[in-house]
Amino acid sequence: MVTRRQAFVFAALFGLLLLAFLLHVGLGSVWLSPSTVVEKIFHGPGPGFAPDAGYDKDSFIVWQLRLPRAIGCVLVGGMLGLVGSAFQALFRNPLADPFIVGVSSGAMLGGVAALVFGLAALPGLLGKLSMPLCGFLTGLAALALVFALAQRRRVVDVAGLLLAGAVTGSLLGSVQNLAIILSGRDSNDVLRWTFGSMSPMYWETLGLMAVVFAFGSWLLMRQGRWLNALAIGEATALRLGANVKHIRNTVLVAGTAMVAVSVGSVGIIGFLGLAAPHIARRLLGVDWRSSMAGSLVIGALLLLLADCISQRLGEVPVGFVTAILGAPSLLILMRKGRV
Repeated sequence: MVTRRQAFVFAALFGLLLLAFLLHVGLGSVWLSPSTVVEKIFHGPGPGFAPDAGYDKDSFIVWQLRLPRAIGCVLVGGMLGLVGSAFQALFRNPLADPFIVGVSSGAMLGGVAALVFGLAALPGLLGKLSMPLCGFLTGLAALALVFALAQRRRVVDVAGLLLAGAVTGSLLGSVQNLAIILSGRDSNDVLRWTFGSMSPMYWETLGLMAVVFAFGSWLLMRQGRWLNALAIGEATALRLGANVKHIRNTVLVAGTAMVAVSVGSVGIIGFLGLAAPHIARRLLGVDWRSSMAGSLVIGALLLLLADCISQRLGEVPVGFVTAILGAPSLLILMRKGRV
């Protein structure tokens, strides 16, 4: 049950998220006020959908250039924040993040393959969806490899998952770097994407991310009650009637799918999935049902703000911004004994 304080915190977070969203859409070489942004969003894209079609230029800027990027920040940030919170509960480790089981390396390999082999340059829908789809498929394949390596006598434990994830991540990361070197093409574009970039963002990509976001969030939030028990210990969860294997598999598969499509779409954005859960628990308490929801909102808010800073700094990869701001924040939490 949500307390009055938690309801107030959620209302404040949603208010800040809305303001950050309007600020993000309004920022650029042409400044658009929040009232103008709201007007253009509710007015719709209008006919023509080209700068020379004789319709309002501001509508083109909002709908074609800025709105997809802002929505992408909300989806990616929300997924990373939620998965980070769920993984911290599952592994009972406050330093766990969405990339802890090596899935990010698998998703990166798929995205890099789509770039290197020219799939992303194909015209139409296939080109726009090639990177997130390849990242999604190779991310799930990486999770299957992690399970195969971690399994001992048909039993998979947390320590085995973490070790197998580290091995898999290192292996697939090396394969990814080898593919970039052997491709013979300029690696700057590929490396820029691997460091995390929200541009370009297509409506077709957003559609795929929205489906994974909705389904994955529903699955993870349903596990909140059992994650509360599992965070204390597996023995306690078993006494309360939890199916630990089912919970672990559900969280890992749903989280992997969300991380894979995020990484395949925008690259790796570090520290976001680590910082958002800690902020959420400070604001909303240790009940994972509320803190996971808070992590989702906070993750979206942080990525919107980080991408605003990225644009002001000349379109540097947003992964640099989150790392530069996230690393000192984590060190401060560690010094204060809160991690």
